[in-house]
Amino acid sequence: MADVQLHPILGVPQAAMPKHVAIIMDGNGRWAQQQGLPRLKGHQSGSKAVRYVMVEGANLGLECLTLYSFSTENWNRPKVEVDGLMQLYKQYLIEERPTIMENNIKVRHIGFRDRMPDFVIKELDETIELSKNNTGMELCLALDYSGRTEILRAVKDIASKCKSGEIEIDAIDEQLISDSLDTKGLPDPDLLVRTSGERRVSNYLLWQISYAEFYVTDVHWPDFTVEVLHEAIKDYCSRNRRFGGIGSNKK
Repeated sequence: MADVQLHPILGVPQAAMPKHVAIIMDGNGRWAQQQGLPRLKGHQSGSKAVRYVMVEGANLGLECLTLYSFSTENWNRPKVEVDGLMQLYKQYLIEERPTIMENNIKVRHIGFRDRMPDFVIKELDETIELSKNNTGMELCLALDYSGRTEILRAVKDIASKCKSGEIEIDAIDEQLISDSLDTKGLPDPDLLVRTSGERRVSNYLLWQISYAEFYVTDVHWPDFTVEVLHEAIKDYCSRNRRFGGIGSNKK
């Protein structure tokens, strides 16, 4: 039997490593409340965890890391919190550019664009343009994102192409739908991590997580560390993924 190649950092079989890790970053507000701080302070602390996880994801050799940062439903939060979040996104996109470039990370956005402030779109576009030729991990930022709305947009786009005669109905398959989503060209998430002990998917990557493994941690996002990320990935690598079959029981 050939020797199993182990991941140099995690020590798990290289072949078992996830290609795409998606994270629902939850618990910023609760973390702040536990500290007796305003909710926005929790979001500020959470941005540091984003940096740690982004850099470590690149170090681990992930193909893609998708972060659920702001859902379409989050617009219903108090205006002062939303305004503060938008300022934080602007600050993050500017301050993290050197780190993004040093780690050969390519930035991508999924979700709506027209409802975010112009100053956020400007910095988002500049960061995407700056990193477009990077060849390492793809950092996918889900901002003003809704899984259901993403699927609805894809359905409308495909229906329009059918109506115009660009494609035939019989040509509609899973690959065409995947290629009509914001995540076109990315592998589906292998591992979905949710922090703060919550156990729901919250309208996140509904099409893409069909076969994702779930990992839930009670850790609030601001306290999420590289070690917690390692634990999640090691747990994933220990699972027997059957995809509807019997499986091999091989680790």
